[in-house]
Amino acid sequence: MFSPHVTVACIVYAENKFLIVEEIINNKPLWNQPAGHLEANETLLEAAERELWEETGIRAKPQAFLKLHQWIAPDGTPFIRFLFLIEMETILETNPQDQDIHCCHWLSAEEILHSPKLRSPLVAESIRCHSEHCIYPLSILDSYGSPFAR
Repeated sequence: MFSPHVTVACIVYAENKFLIVEEIINNKPLWNQPAGHLEANETLLEAAERELWEETGIRAKPQAFLKLHQWIAPDGTPFIRFLFLIEMETILETNPQDQDIHCCHWLSAEEILHSPKLRSPLVAESIRCHSEHCIYPLSILDSYGSPFAR
């Protein structure tokens, strides 16, 4: 049975910098956007807000939808990733709540795109999506028929 992992990710942008979370996986630092799995009984937007809080300590709501990515990891795991945009006026301090997050960085697009530390190709692709300025209103995502829809 085909069961892709449904994930959410946030491009968080302030003062020409992007917020990146760093995890240590197999003794190696890897970078990602604040991201994670959709959990039961939550909407995509709720998942994005929760993951942002857990991984960075920042509370913010997505402002727009950027892209839907379908990706198969090298180990064969299929992912469907919903990418959201959060733009802020100023860089905020971070305080990760999730013990899996080693630290957070505010970095330029160039620093991210040229880094060997990216957890997946979706990290760089997400930065490129932001630079294309193609955004969609959150209203294109609905939860019809769901018992937890608002």
